Amino acid sequence: MWNLIAVDISGRHKITDGYYMVCAAVAVVSSADHVEKVNQVKIKPFWMDTAPQVTDVVRIIEETVKEIEVEGTIITEKGDMYNKPEWVVTSMFSRNFKYQESLSERLAIEIAHHISLSARNLLIEELNIS
Repeated sequence: MWNLIAVDISGRHKITDGYYMVCAAVAVVSSADHVEKVNQVKIKPFWMDTAPQVTDVVRIIEETVKEIEVEGTIITEKGDMYNKPEWVVTSMFSRNFKYQESLSERLAIEIAHHISLSARNLLIEELNIS
């Protein structure tokens, strides 16, 4: 069993005058092919005037994950980090990091994706952002 923190950011496309993004971090315990337990979920919204770069994405993830009380390796899809080599991205994080590989890691990222997308849609509606 492994402790993982699956992360997804929704909203990297421009709306109105900037980028309204929501990052979801989901701390899970996983086996090779199952998410066995969800320990904690954190959601944080971010606004940027310019398109996010890799360093911005790292900062967003770090700010969200620092509120997770459980230790674990941060996992994302390679595309979320602009397809940079894993060793480049790993060097930018203060915690362990890796790209998803196993079925359980994929499932954990899907959970984070559903949370970030739903939270962003709800916040956009509630805040009347168009």
